[in-house]
Amino acid sequence: MGRQRDWHHTARRRRPLRAGVLIAGLGVGTCLIGVAGLAAWNAQVVFQADGPVRETADGFFRDVAAGDTDAAYERLCADAREKWSRTGFGSWVRTPPQVSGYEIVDVSVTTRSGKPTGTVIVRINRDGGGSEERELPVVPEGGGWRVCGDPF
Repeated sequence: MGRQRDWHHTARRRRPLRAGVLIAGLGVGTCLIGVAGLAAWNAQVVFQADGPVRETADGFFRDVAAGDTDAAYERLCADAREKWSRTGFGSWVRTPPQVSGYEIVDVSVTTRSGKPTGTVIVRINRDGGGSEERELPVVPEGGGWRVCGDPF
């Protein structure tokens, strides 16, 4: 007769590597979705801020070129208003050679530590034909954007 086979029970294989890879993949996928969401939020803040930052700088220099120093002063941030009194700012702006015109060359908005900050490059034209480029910092304050720092 034939030979009798020994009964052999095969052990169930466990697949810890496959489970670990699956869990790691899900974790990485979740992180990537979070990073993409944060990047989209930052991009939205930056792109939506470009227009208001430009409008703030444009209004400030329009007021300065028109000689309306009170309106220009109101567009300054609190830090700048602490450095300049309304009268001192008006005298400073009216010091020759006065601003006769301007051109906004570039507008950029960045976020640092989650706070947006704008920078506007402006070509300032002065009485007598001189011109110069200045970097104008613009910051969010009080629900809007304000000119901050030394614009001249």
